[in-house]
Amino acid sequence: MSADVVLRGAVRGATALRGGASWRPTPYQVFGGLFWLVMSLAYWRVPLCCDAGLHAAVVERLGASLLHPLHPTADLPGTGSPYYSPYAVAQGAFARLTGLGGWEVVRLSGPLNLLVLLTGIGRFVRVLAPRRPWAPVLALAAMTLLWGTERVSWSGFLALMPMTGNLGDPSTFAVGLAFWAWALTGTRAGGGGRGGSRAIRYVGPSGLGSFSGYAGLGVLYGLILLVHSITFIAAVLGAVALVAGWQRGWRAPVVGRWALAGGTALLVAACWPYFDVVAPTDATYERLYEGMPGHFWLALAGVPALWLRARRSRRDPLVLMFALECAAVAYGWVSGHYAYGGILGLTLVPPQFALAVELSAPRPWPARRRWLGAVAATGACVGFLTVQAGAVVPRSLDPVGFEQPPHWPTYAWAARHIEPGEAVIADGYYAVRLIPGHGVDLAAPALPDPALDEGERQRRLAAVRAYLAPSSTRAERTAVVRRYQVRWLLLTRRQRVPEEAVVVAWSEETGEVLARVGR
Repeated sequence: MSADVVLRGAVRGATALRGGASWRPTPYQVFGGLFWLVMSLAYWRVPLCCDAGLHAAVVERLGASLLHPLHPTADLPGTGSPYYSPYAVAQGAFARLTGLGGWEVVRLSGPLNLLVLLTGIGRFVRVLAPRRPWAPVLALAAMTLLWGTERVSWSGFLALMPMTGNLGDPSTFAVGLAFWAWALTGTRAGGGGRGGSRAIRYVGPSGLGSFSGYAGLGVLYGLILLVHSITFIAAVLGAVALVAGWQRGWRAPVVGRWALAGGTALLVAACWPYFDVVAPTDATYERLYEGMPGHFWLALAGVPALWLRARRSRRDPLVLMFALECAAVAYGWVSGHYAYGGILGLTLVPPQFALAVELSAPRPWPARRRWLGAVAATGACVGFLTVQAGAVVPRSLDPVGFEQPPHWPTYAWAARHIEPGEAVIADGYYAVRLIPGHGVDLAAPALPDPALDEGERQRRLAAVRAYLAPSSTRAERTAVVRRYQVRWLLLTRRQRVPEEAVVVAWSEETGEVLARVGR
């Protein structure tokens, strides 16, 4: 008796259950992995600069006392300092567990922050363009190259050159979380399936996501607020754009879920015990508005892509996001609340990502897309060659002479003589920003902080200026030393060393001297 032969078609996905299908990395996994490696090495090869000393000081304070840290840069109470965020507390706990210092923890944080950023970008772009595997690659290229032809470096600005200095900053971690928050918000608002298949989501009988999912999203936004309040402004504006653009059917259960997310975010921020959420100092951000065309004009290459998206839908989330963020930046300029200028880095994301999505469309391309691609390629080359190349091309391999990242001096030579918690008077721009990262106190903190009354900080600065004045007497200097318990002087070569001070060490790199005073 012959057996019947039954022919069955291959069931899609069945081989995955038996392990028959091989894993293939996506283009973004390949290029994103290479980018992570190159930028991590670029970050590690450059001496830490800018705000790194402050962040290292925060880790040192939390390493000494996780629950009751002192002011980041002075021997004063630290209650109310916004630098003691959940991100910083996690760093402090890690420092206590491992015995690492603040500088080492900030160094190690760079690659971790970059990983959060890259995965967030990939997830968000997949929500925008689910069936375009090259879109995240192009988005990463646009975000790091299409800025301007003049160098600008600030927290949350993530072009190639700024990344060499701020990958270890909390702002980079917050921006990565913002991309994740936008991806999750877009998915819950109904995105991710327009123009492609949507990923499977678990929903309740009503067809809506669970309350716990929306509450978790609120926790994420609350975390962004605590880590970096400026990034939170951009994150919320982006969330509003995504919900306004994609959410349909505004019935009571939908409104309730979004209200739950917003309320949870505020509750998380309100319950944080280290500080009350406050607005940053506007004066610090005023200079961001200076030279804006030279810093950002290459991002205009993405505006035509936004215009094409607006023609397809006036409620396109990237179009709405760009409009809202531009309005916020303009409000900051007109009102004098210059802190809103801090979102300029994320304001470039909508045109950059719109351009990436447009250029990742399958061929053949119409004439307008070919023209857009030529403009984007030209802009990327101009941005790379004029500003960004030095970030990834070491001087030893540089045939052209690209401008390199800033090379700040190190103060390890001085820190080895100073015990943690001892107070220093310093007059150098670099010294007052870097020496606190070694656990050293400043007699007068260089930067404003809500934990210290600004009037008191100005009085301390005035006392330091009086101490360093050529006309100061020994009695006047002794009074300042006793009042602020100063133990050391860290002076530039242009500053006269007081007669009562004893020089202990000096730097061959900068010519600065370390001198001991007091008892």
